[in-house]
Amino acid sequence: MSSISIIGLGNMAGALADRALAGGNAVEIIGRDPAKAKELAAALGGATVGTAGAAPAWDIVILAVPYASAAAVVSEYGDALQGKVIIDITNPVSPDFQGFVTPDGSSGAQEIAKAAPAGAHVVKAFNTLFSHVLAAGPAEGRLLDVFIAGDDAQAKTRVSAFIESLGLRPMDTGQLAMARTQENVALLQLGLVAHSVKHTNFFLGVSILS
Repeated sequence: MSSISIIGLGNMAGALADRALAGGNAVEIIGRDPAKAKELAAALGGATVGTAGAAPAWDIVILAVPYASAAAVVSEYGDALQGKVIIDITNPVSPDFQGFVTPDGSSGAQEIAKAAPAGAHVVKAFNTLFSHVLAAGPAEGRLLDVFIAGDDAQAKTRVSAFIESLGLRPMDTGQLAMARTQENVALLQLGLVAHSVKHTNFFLGVSILS
């Protein structure tokens, strides 16, 4: 089992923490509002509460904050993230849902990696799952796929093991540069919501035929 620190107090933070605890993982909740962090930890049962800005207790850190503040949060923690695996779940989608706010040729994960200390390893994951779908888990007996991308093989192995502990299936897409493609998948989902599916009770995954 893994030990994870989650920075953020939103829906994805809660869904990830709940599934992590159910999978036997140790979970630390960190947020700028100590009262809300304690409230979330209490609602989950079994999670501990960390201090915003202090070094996260565990070596896998999930960045569950909006992309607009993600790089700033990583910079704020600075060397406290040295040697840690940082899971980026953000989607840097533009306000009109037609593109991205990141520079051409880059991704949210790559921009976050630039802000991280040299010894930290960023892995893109969970950005293509809606929070309520993640919270519900496997659908009709089919495991949810979690696409991951990263440059460090050991970091991806650790993230994959964590994903499996949640009852989900990790799908390695390659180097961190593939994070842009994963973010495009999230943009595709928003297009489906707007133009055909009309709701968010779905997920995109891989059907292996042979």
